[in-house]
Amino acid sequence: MPVKFQFKNPNMGAWVLLRQVHNLISKCEDQVYSKHGLTTEQHGVLMAIKHIEGPVRITDIARWLDRSVNSVSMIIDRMVKAGLVRRTRDRKDRRTVFVTTTSKAEKAYIPATAAGWELIQEILSSLSDEDKLTLVRLLETMRDKLYDYLGSSGVVEEVRVNEIKNMAQFKDKANEYKSPSNFQS
Repeated sequence: MPVKFQFKNPNMGAWVLLRQVHNLISKCEDQVYSKHGLTTEQHGVLMAIKHIEGPVRITDIARWLDRSVNSVSMIIDRMVKAGLVRRTRDRKDRRTVFVTTTSKAEKAYIPATAAGWELIQEILSSLSDEDKLTLVRLLETMRDKLYDYLGSSGVVEEVRVNEIKNMAQFKDKANEYKSPSNFQS
């Protein structure tokens, strides 16, 4: 059993625990997705491609993942080499590049997504529904404060609108991989 520390400063305690939880979730995701031949970042890119309507550009994926275009472009470079996605240039505007998945990606994505959802369920199973709602409210408050800090407070409303739309699309797609009862809010 992990050792529990008593922090005299609640800010320090909260920060250390947030970092530990983030790192542990990342390690668990890496472990789950690697069983399906994907990295966590690759799974995130595939999820974005699946949930963005219409032709998907790298900038769309970066916005959906809340990452820089350069970092997403580097991930996509590796995914092209791995045979998971294709890049195609727009015929009208050669500067625009679209990203599509391959059959190899499809075969990996579906079971990886199901396994990822099982991980989420397992991690959150130790919390009551009331605790989960409290956690969501606390994390939203922190996220909004971080956007303010970054000078992106105008983005918060757009993020909220996009989250509602993205979650609706995610739940619709997720139903393809698992029974509907497993994907309730």
